[in-house]
Amino acid sequence: MKSTAIWAAALAVILVLALAPAPGASQEYELTGREILDRVDDLYRGDSAKGIMTMRIVTEHWTRALTLEFWAKGKDMTLIRILAPEKEKGTATLRRENEIWNFLPKVNRVIKLPSSMMSASWMGSHFTNDDLVKESRMTQDYDFSITFQGEREGLEVVEITCIPKPDAAVVWGKVVVEVRREDYLPTRSLYFDEDMDLARTMEFSDIRDLGGRNLPAQMTITPQDKPGEKTSMTYESLDFGLDLDDAFFSLRTLRD
Repeated sequence: MKSTAIWAAALAVILVLALAPAPGASQEYELTGREILDRVDDLYRGDSAKGIMTMRIVTEHWTRALTLEFWAKGKDMTLIRILAPEKEKGTATLRRENEIWNFLPKVNRVIKLPSSMMSASWMGSHFTNDDLVKESRMTQDYDFSITFQGEREGLEVVEITCIPKPDAAVVWGKVVVEVRREDYLPTRSLYFDEDMDLARTMEFSDIRDLGGRNLPAQMTITPQDKPGEKTSMTYESLDFGLDLDDAFFSLRTLRD
């Protein structure tokens, strides 16, 4: 179960972080709340990418780090392979649309994850399946409004509070999104449960050039009810615009 959870976390951040259109360095006019949320949802989506990432998971009982190589095309196709540590090297995961397969080299088996697990939380990391699949859009599933504009911790930010629509299939009672005013890059998102208690915080940091684009190189999720625990993903390298055929994302490639 731990390996499955780790792969879910890896897929989550790769799909959220890896595929980005190139935003401008500054904005000539102020965006509306809708434009900001759409920008955050679409910021890390694009055509294709390849990169190396380090994932670090810290829990009460154990800590581990994995080095991952990944290839991604659009938001529906991703292949990830472990490079280190040695005992897990070669373990791989393939995602096509809403289907996910794991390859376990030690037993030479490909395992398809059941659809029931796609809507559940993943043990072993602090990412959810909504992070992984990312099917929802803030502007479609939430009513929203700008609730703060100004300086916070020395940075000019815009804050948007999102309340789910009555018929929206989402798990959160409220989501608060904060972005930098200068370029509308996200700084953090706060996720509240149905009782409006803070459940987790997602922070974006280390904004730098990645593949010719100015993007946060690290995302960290911290659960509110587990002090000291967190899961982070950090890019070591990232390239965009690869010529990746759909056939590359196959069970055959998964085993290679």
